Amino acid sequence: MSVLVYTESDQGHFKKVAFEVASYGKAVANQLGTTVTAVTINAKDTSELGNYGVDKVLNINNKALETFNAKAYAAVIQQAAEKEGAKVVVVSSSVNSKYLAPLLAINLNAGYATNVLETPSSTSPFIVKRTAFTSKAYEFFQINTDVKLLGVSKNTFGLVENKTNCTSEEFSASIPDLGIHVDSVDKASNKVSIADADIVVSGGRGLKGPENWGMIEELADVLGAATACSKPVSDLGWRPHGEHVGQTGKPVASNLYIAIGISGAIQHLAGINASKVKVVINIDPEAPFFKASDYGVVGDAFVVVPQLIEKLKAFKAQQ
Repeated sequence: MSVLVYTESDQGHFKKVAFEVASYGKAVANQLGTTVTAVTINAKDTSELGNYGVDKVLNINNKALETFNAKAYAAVIQQAAEKEGAKVVVVSSSVNSKYLAPLLAINLNAGYATNVLETPSSTSPFIVKRTAFTSKAYEFFQINTDVKLLGVSKNTFGLVENKTNCTSEEFSASIPDLGIHVDSVDKASNKVSIADADIVVSGGRGLKGPENWGMIEELADVLGAATACSKPVSDLGWRPHGEHVGQTGKPVASNLYIAIGISGAIQHLAGINASKVKVVINIDPEAPFFKASDYGVVGDAFVVVPQLIEKLKAFKAQQ
């Protein structure tokens, strides 16, 4: 009857969201008076999860799962949940988890709450707080099904260290015949992904052209951040579509979001609204983004950003 958490990994190494999900699962388990079991897929060192409250790990090692497939992952997580008799299953709000969670909910006949912010305010009835209307409102969501599936919103619960005597066992799951064969996968290297980034530096049409993107990349490099862009920039071909953030692009829930030369259309704001601190640099004092920002700099990006980079470099050199 333990709480089951799906802890994501990439090339065998756990993502930050894995530890956040584990921390959340431990808090829910404490409410229910039970333990936490994590299911991992092709993870190398599962002992790390013991630092965040996981009591047992079911590690699935299978080459057929080296490439993500929502149907296959949902099937193996379902089998792990049924093995443990889990009534509460926790996943993250990553892109992959958002693909597999609806399938997992169907497999388990579970009620599914997305964008969950906190541990349940009540366990009987089972009620959780989640964001709604692109993070403009909160909703208290009651789940009446026997099995509950919770998608934890990124960077909301945080990482909570809670060391346990974590045990690990290999779990052999049946993988459905998908009729799909992947020969190879090309991934960008030496770059922080938007999905995993704590800091995102984003540029808009105010940069005037792709030839000026060097300062965005330099600022991101200094901060250890991911680079992103507005929709018009990707539409113009200045930047790849994979960097487009907003309501019609990738959602961002970073700790710090820096918008440079972006006016702040409603679709863009809807996609980055979940970020904790928003900083805007724009030459137009009437840009809508300033109303949504925590900090704003009215100035020419070609003057402000190079100075900001130099100040940050000097600050880091003193550390």
